[in-house]
Amino acid sequence: MPSQVLVVDDDPHIRQLLVFALEKAGLSATEAGDGEAALEAVARQAPDLVVLDINMPKLDGLEVCRRLRAKGDLPILLLSSRDDEIDRVLGIELGGDDCVVKPFSPREVVARVQAILRRARGPAAKTEAAGGLSHGKLRLDPDSWIARWGDVEAALTVTEFGILRILLGAPTRVFSRDAIIDRLHGPGFAITDRTIDSHVRNLRGKFAALGAHDVVETRPGVGYRLGACLGEAA
Repeated sequence: MPSQVLVVDDDPHIRQLLVFALEKAGLSATEAGDGEAALEAVARQAPDLVVLDINMPKLDGLEVCRRLRAKGDLPILLLSSRDDEIDRVLGIELGGDDCVVKPFSPREVVARVQAILRRARGPAAKTEAAGGLSHGKLRLDPDSWIARWGDVEAALTVTEFGILRILLGAPTRVFSRDAIIDRLHGPGFAITDRTIDSHVRNLRGKFAALGAHDVVETRPGVGYRLGACLGEAA
């Protein structure tokens, strides 16, 4: 069955445009006109992904994102009406997987939706399928899309899991932000370095809450690499 996408925007024209583009790409799409309706729609029939406008009346997209993320790992693509990094970075820090700035091409939104869905359901590489990837106390199971610190599961977004999987796949390598973007989305994908920084900050915060302070190392001026993953304080 086609993946189900919920489009949330207070502008009916944008909703109709995106629903048409998503359905043309073979996806199933429904719509909601505000944040409260979005939460009701998700509770009623959980979609596979939400396209969520940040700037809406009554209940804005950032609050909707926060509430959705508090309940689970539903993939979220944010839409921002301003070419302003503050909204985008805050949205990512709240758990959004990606963000597109208005005005946008419907084809770009569809491409980003498909990229997030591929990462969410993507088959693991054969070398990973047998027993997952592990380093120190960190373990990733790409088949079930689960990350664990020791015996405790870490609730990661699709993008956070993808970044950790990249680093864990080559634990001695330092990855530039551009290299991480290319591996997540493909070459030429338009996303800022600060977006990757926000995802890494989220990763660190989630693992720090589990007593893991050495999961991701920063190499100033270069990028990131996997840490020792032994639980030692930074």
